[in-house]
Amino acid sequence: MIISASRRTDIPAFYADWFMNRIRAGSCQVANPRNPRQVSEVSLAPSDVEAIVFWSKNPAPLVRHLAELDRLGFRYYFLFTLNDYPVCIEPCVPPLEERIKTFVDLSCRIGKDKVVWRYDPVILSEFLSPDYHRRAFSKIADRLCNSATRVVISVVDFYAKTARRLSALEAATGDRFVRDPIAVPEFSSLISDLSSIAKVNGMRIQGCAEDERLMELGIRPGKCIDDELIRDVLGVSVTQEKDHGQRERCLCVVSRDIGVSDSCAYGCEYCYATSSAAKAMARHRLHIPESPFLIAENGN
Repeated sequence: MIISASRRTDIPAFYADWFMNRIRAGSCQVANPRNPRQVSEVSLAPSDVEAIVFWSKNPAPLVRHLAELDRLGFRYYFLFTLNDYPVCIEPCVPPLEERIKTFVDLSCRIGKDKVVWRYDPVILSEFLSPDYHRRAFSKIADRLCNSATRVVISVVDFYAKTARRLSALEAATGDRFVRDPIAVPEFSSLISDLSSIAKVNGMRIQGCAEDERLMELGIRPGKCIDDELIRDVLGVSVTQEKDHGQRERCLCVVSRDIGVSDSCAYGCEYCYATSSAAKAMARHRLHIPESPFLIAENGN
């Protein structure tokens, strides 16, 4: 079994103590997102967990626990989202320099093949122009040139909750977000430049759950929960079965996610797992590190 921690929230940043408490207990309780009263127990015993995939914008709070995970025999890698967006879009993430340092330190600690840089989602607007992304991507890639071998990009999807928040941001700032960035004429040259920048800095670039248009621009599709990476880097063979619970274009293999939506306190306006910052903060306040549930609510 592969544990995903987590697509739904930033467990390393906000719930590292809870995660380690559950590791020591050997299991956690996870409610069905569509039916919260339907609860299942997920084993976190080393013998049952083939690999852990951590998703985070700031895994620093978890780093102090890695030696314990190593002693217990867990295998893991990190998907580290690192953008350079203004505070109106990413209002609560740590400063960029702090996050870059965390990335570099983590890579030195566990190896650069085990820390995957995610530059996503790519958002275009009047302010967030292709040149803005060229500068931001190049700056970060230059700093990570000895700390990463892979970079994942995706293009923002305007799901209902994302569209609602970004529309409100348009009204507040006067900026205008592009609903279909791949259709913008300048997008092709932007992708070509990002690919070249990645290559110069020793990184393979791949897409995440994107349509054929990105592949036509030379970005190969990739998997975030990646059986090949787990085999080649972590040394264990896992399922090759596609996770049909994810988006149609997602190529990730089957995993068990132990997170809860609407519980990340970073408040990023593009987040697909958060319907509102207020709801996320309210749920975050319900968190009890000693509970078997990440968020104890609805009688759990």
